[in-house]
Amino acid sequence: MNELARAPAAERTATLYRMVMPDHVCPFGLKARHLLRAQGYRVDDRWLTTRAAQDQFKAEHGVRTTPQVFIAGERVGGYDDLRRFFGKPVRDPARPSYRPVAALFALTALLALAASLAAYGSPWTVQALRWFGGFAMAVLALLKLQDLSRFATMFLNYDLLARRWVPYATIYPFAEAGAGVLMVAGVLGWVAGPVALFIGAVGAASVVKAVYLDRRALKCACVGGSANVPLGFVSLLENLLMVAMGVWMLV
Repeated sequence: MNELARAPAAERTATLYRMVMPDHVCPFGLKARHLLRAQGYRVDDRWLTTRAAQDQFKAEHGVRTTPQVFIAGERVGGYDDLRRFFGKPVRDPARPSYRPVAALFALTALLALAASLAAYGSPWTVQALRWFGGFAMAVLALLKLQDLSRFATMFLNYDLLARRWVPYATIYPFAEAGAGVLMVAGVLGWVAGPVALFIGAVGAASVVKAVYLDRRALKCACVGGSANVPLGFVSLLENLLMVAMGVWMLV
């Protein structure tokens, strides 16, 4: 943490320049103001209310963006710089993360437990496990369908069947969604089971070949094309879950 950040509470003052216009209020300016106040700073909140005022401010201080924070007469910088100033982590969008997958599985598990509690008076039922599998598959498909073209492009990087038959990359999320919905409903197991078993088995084989045999460093398309989830164990786990659910529906 910067020495200026350790100043006594009575001396903690900061000047914040941020964009506040009728058609746009900078969200990072709001976040910077909140962070300063949370750290005990009195904020001299100065608004840049026109494009001309913003351009003039940037030219005067030699900066490219706003907001800008000044503490004790020294420029700290924008919101990310302010987080670093206080010793807080700054997210790197280029850094791979399993957080999207972890959040998805955690939320769908809670939904399954909640549905079981509402239906049977207990969250700990066999039905909750089936609902978890169905919910997870449906939500995973939803994320892929948000940008089907981008998902398909990423999927073609490693899926064995899609690389031989390109339309499979487009069909996949629809098949995953359909199987998930049927699992939640508990109907047409003779349809949902084989579909989940097939796409899960092909997916698992594709991950094993790409990651563990060919040693390729790729992004996983499992949560859509916009996430930076590395292809690896979690992707394999997703596909093995579908295999298990497919077998369960058939049995």
